[in-house]
Amino acid sequence: MLEVLILAIALSMDAFAVSIGLGIKSNENLKVLAFKAGLFFGFFQALMPFIGYFGGVGLKDIIGGFDYWLAFFLLLIIGGKMIYEAFGENTEEDIAKVSTKVLLTLAVATSIDAMAAGFTLHLFDLNVYFSLLIIGITTFIFSFIGVMIGSKGTAKYESKAEILGGVVLIAIGFKILLENTIF
Repeated sequence: MLEVLILAIALSMDAFAVSIGLGIKSNENLKVLAFKAGLFFGFFQALMPFIGYFGGVGLKDIIGGFDYWLAFFLLLIIGGKMIYEAFGENTEEDIAKVSTKVLLTLAVATSIDAMAAGFTLHLFDLNVYFSLLIIGITTFIFSFIGVMIGSKGTAKYESKAEILGGVVLIAIGFKILLENTIF
């Protein structure tokens, strides 16, 4: 359970960082925007690992002997990408109005990495649907809070959130690798 919660928090960091940017840029009703951002980001952060999970289950017979290595490399790449992106430009800087189309695009873009993380869900000893629910709710909460923090003009947490998320994903990858190779 703790592993899935940590994974959920790490996966939420992209959405959290983007939500801070949305809160900074937005002139609309912040609670409505925070709720919409939470719904969009939470839904897609749960949907993409679901897709990844079934891809991993479908490939389990093929990758069964080295699935933990695949999980390690996927989480290493995703975490490294998050850390790298923390030092780059933010997508939400180019957004003038936060429309439903913009939220949908951002939600899909921030959750693509979660699809790869979904391949690792079969390695946890927990019901996958419960895991996806945890990921979705956690992302909803972080996105909601991100918009509210951003509305205070506090952009300093954006890159720190992405770096933290990346480091945690890499650590989870190492944990999976160590559990399956040493213990």
